[in-house]
Amino acid sequence: MNITVYLGAFEGNDPALADEVKKLGTWIGESGHSLIYGGSKSGLMGVIAESVLEAGGDVTGVEPQFFVDAELQYDEITKLIVTENMEERKTKMIELGDAFIAFPGGTGTLEEISEVMSKVSLKQLDAPCILYNLNGYYNGLKELLEHMIKMGLSSEERQEGIYFVENLEQIKEILGRK
Repeated sequence: MNITVYLGAFEGNDPALADEVKKLGTWIGESGHSLIYGGSKSGLMGVIAESVLEAGGDVTGVEPQFFVDAELQYDEITKLIVTENMEERKTKMIELGDAFIAFPGGTGTLEEISEVMSKVSLKQLDAPCILYNLNGYYNGLKELLEHMIKMGLSSEERQEGIYFVENLEQIKEILGRK
């Protein structure tokens, strides 16, 4: 299974972030799955790629040309796909993925997983959309989605396939159903 993971190009200031992303990457590599990610060597992106590779897994990075020009790509990954821009990158990452995970990240992570959430809710994408709610990181987004339902602007049916998880075991359980 190709697992697309969206996550930050920074490591953040909580040591649990790097620890948990290493566990996720190790599991992806050891379980025979492949990682699809943004292609960068920096921050949590570099940590997950390295952990998948160290566990014997395949890593495909999808990096826009302007990041390659800035030499941000991770050269040791299995495959690097260079796109013209961010839009093409997002499209390619969705096209390649069988399941999608948003690890804690910044505005780019939020934008990317929002597109996946929208496609899942519109039934244009039949794949799990998992928000790794490590230490409550995505509590605000979870509350917003619940508020949308309460206000009659969304429905539980529309949000089927969008999951908030607290740990790797819950991710394994969801992906085990696919």
